[in-house]
Amino acid sequence: MNLFLQQKFSGVRGFALFSIVAVGFVSCSPNQESVAYENGEELSGGDTTVFDVSPNAFSLSARNLPGPRRTPFFVGNSFFNQNWVQAPSSTAGRDGLGPLFNTRSCSTCHSKDGRSPGPEPGKALTTALLRLSIPGQDPHGGPNPEPIYGSQLQGQSIPTIPKEGDAFVSYTEIPGSFADGESYQLAKPTYRIENLGYGPLHQGLLTSPRVGPAIIGLGLLELISELDLLKNADPHDANGDGISGRPNYVWDNRLQKKVMGRLGWKANQPSVFQQVATAFNEDIGITSEMLPAENYTLGERAAHRAVSGGVGGKSPELSKKILDAVVFYSQTLAVPARRNAKDPVVLRGKELFHQANCASCHSPVFKTSSSPDFPELSNQTIRPYSDLLLHDMGPELADNRPDFEASGTEWRTPPLWGIGLVKTVNGHTRFLHDGRARNLSEAILWHAGEAESSKQAFRTMSKTDRVALLKFLESL
Repeated sequence: MNLFLQQKFSGVRGFALFSIVAVGFVSCSPNQESVAYENGEELSGGDTTVFDVSPNAFSLSARNLPGPRRTPFFVGNSFFNQNWVQAPSSTAGRDGLGPLFNTRSCSTCHSKDGRSPGPEPGKALTTALLRLSIPGQDPHGGPNPEPIYGSQLQGQSIPTIPKEGDAFVSYTEIPGSFADGESYQLAKPTYRIENLGYGPLHQGLLTSPRVGPAIIGLGLLELISELDLLKNADPHDANGDGISGRPNYVWDNRLQKKVMGRLGWKANQPSVFQQVATAFNEDIGITSEMLPAENYTLGERAAHRAVSGGVGGKSPELSKKILDAVVFYSQTLAVPARRNAKDPVVLRGKELFHQANCASCHSPVFKTSSSPDFPELSNQTIRPYSDLLLHDMGPELADNRPDFEASGTEWRTPPLWGIGLVKTVNGHTRFLHDGRARNLSEAILWHAGEAESSKQAFRTMSKTDRVALLKFLESL
């Protein structure tokens, strides 16, 4: 960040909340916000909020989306869920898979538009992936790709083409205990790469494991004004509260300049459009107007034999119409309403949540700006519980891999809305960027750095209070 921006963002932060990496907490300065029930606080997405607690709770369109606008939503849903196939194929509109890829469909890693589970020991990563880079930056200031294997390890390929390799995880149990003597175990992951298909990896290799997050409410997050987000930035901790949240500035392919990032684990994507196009290219091997080059490198010679799915083998494999539909679908997925917002135990948990000084990172409330393209999402009071800024989460959660202006210990504060329905939707309670936390309690206990004092506040609570705090999180 340049000096002018650093000075501009050195402001006093407002609220306090646990800063999470997927669901983790960061200590923040105290606030005076009421912890009593607030009228309408169950409407996490404002008028777009849906009331559903079924396994389909993350897969519904914004409640106020009018009938004619639901057509592109359903078209996008179709292409989000379908498997892409190898070219050439008689199935028009969905060939061009690979030749190297991680998955055949968007929904493989975002099942029912929710979170993918954490990787399992002894099994090659399938619904999680491993980002790759080496020291230095690419021409736009982003991560410097591994010379042969590119920006992420692809564990699948089309027939006759070698895959890049397999990534595996193993876990070491780390014992700990709460102040009242109750014990817990944390699972520390270690990753290894085997079965390389194109030669050795660079000696300076940097890796970062990532699971697929829930994709609800992305269009609402996109419409929070940059000015409102920057009001919470304090990169030099000018107010001395121990919190130094700051924005990431990343390359926007459409605008051909750096802009504020707000999506992705390190806020490394500027828009839903670019995030979707990048996922098609890097995860499935599908080219588009934004990213017309296949996702293999010069060193992966065998992959060059593959036939492109584009017309004549030259045009993008993903048509503008299909890309726009998947983007629209991703932008208009609704956020489900909170449950039990008036429950006395939930309200007690909310009080403890604020007392632990967490809301300046998981900022409870924003109002979206106005957009002529999305009147349904405009001027909505939303409760994402995130500031979308970068925070240092300490050495244990560090991937030690820079991503634009995000350091190797920094992660974006992800939204908390919907976390209480992950088990219902996806059948698991795995959290954090790599899925290592097996429940919300473990997610909190993994945090350090800016989160240390909030973690300690949780660790020293009575069991009754810990249960109340977790019940509050599960209501979101």
